[in-house]
Amino acid sequence: MIQDIAPRKFHIEFENKQPAGYEWALIYHDGKAFMRVDETGKLVFPRVSDFDGADISFTYLFRIDEEEFFLGRIDPEKMPAALMQEGFHFERDWSFRSAEPRYLAFAGVTGKQLSLWYDSHRYCGGCGCELVPDTHERMLKCPRCQKIYYPVICPGVIVAVVHDGKLLMSKYAGREYKRFALIAGFNESGESIEDTVHREVMEETGLPVRNLHFYKSQPWPFSDTLLMGFFCELDGNRDKITLEEDELSMAGWYTPDQVPDDIEHASLTSEMMTVFKENGGDFQRILKALS
Repeated sequence: MIQDIAPRKFHIEFENKQPAGYEWALIYHDGKAFMRVDETGKLVFPRVSDFDGADISFTYLFRIDEEEFFLGRIDPEKMPAALMQEGFHFERDWSFRSAEPRYLAFAGVTGKQLSLWYDSHRYCGGCGCELVPDTHERMLKCPRCQKIYYPVICPGVIVAVVHDGKLLMSKYAGREYKRFALIAGFNESGESIEDTVHREVMEETGLPVRNLHFYKSQPWPFSDTLLMGFFCELDGNRDKITLEEDELSMAGWYTPDQVPDDIEHASLTSEMMTVFKENGGDFQRILKALS
């Protein structure tokens, strides 16, 4: 998955510091990341030193091993001409799903998640006063009413429903992503994650499920989400799908040979599909593979 960058290690611990020049500079505009692809096909970000003399501010984000990443804020019209001549440009974050090296792809999309949080929390939602960054942790504080704001993370579920050797797969309605997906949805207030599984499957397909087994979790910075994956079985034998057309364009039951290969190795969804496929659709074999 996109966060699987071992043997490298991701460190999100907050530090109140300014860059020296050699660090990576992550810059975003209109939902796109400033980057280029080098002659070997590898993803490259600019360095902080590439902006010497430019009107730019930097905020520390995180490090991977000893490589530090800073969020840069600059008017896109004032980008150094030398960087543009080297092929740097603003690219949609979707490219990070398959970009190499993987650790830079993960850094790029995680940096965008934090960039959007900073941009959307400039003013206090309680009194309207301009927020100020804390110097001890990643937090924004209102100097007037003292309300505090932390990065937003939305819990959600990915659900692989298995029945009679087949997997329930679907496709989203009205989204650019057109590949097969599993049933998914966000957790609601006052709801356990297990209850979210039952509700989302029922809402989107009209099917009851049972025998829930947690698989693993995944941070999904594309949507500020912490995903939790579950395998479960259809509760009963009635497998007719009642489609929620506002959410899904289609859904159906598929055998292991009909499950697509995971070509990106980025998402929890695709990894769970692969687990189903490699275990021949046998639910008991799947559970053994989880243990």
